Amino acid sequence: MQEEKPKQLLHLVFGGELSDVSGVQFKDLESLDIVGIFPDYASALAAWRGKAQQTVDNAAMRYFIVHMHRLLDPQT
Repeated sequence: MQEEKPKQLLHLVFGGELSDVSGVQFKDLESLDIVGIFPDYASALAAWRGKAQQTVDNAAMRYFIVHMHRLLDPQT
């Protein structure tokens, strides 16, 4: 029997330094940190946590998780 693979729900983790901590405008788009694309939310969350903890001393540094699967298939 063939083993069923779980459905891929792609997530992008990225971050950078914000111009103003009350918004989401980045100071320098050229220096955005693209952490990676992950096959599920749990692995994206682990990567996000790791990066967020590394930059905890910089209040303007923020990391985000983008649910790419929602952008690719908005019907679901």
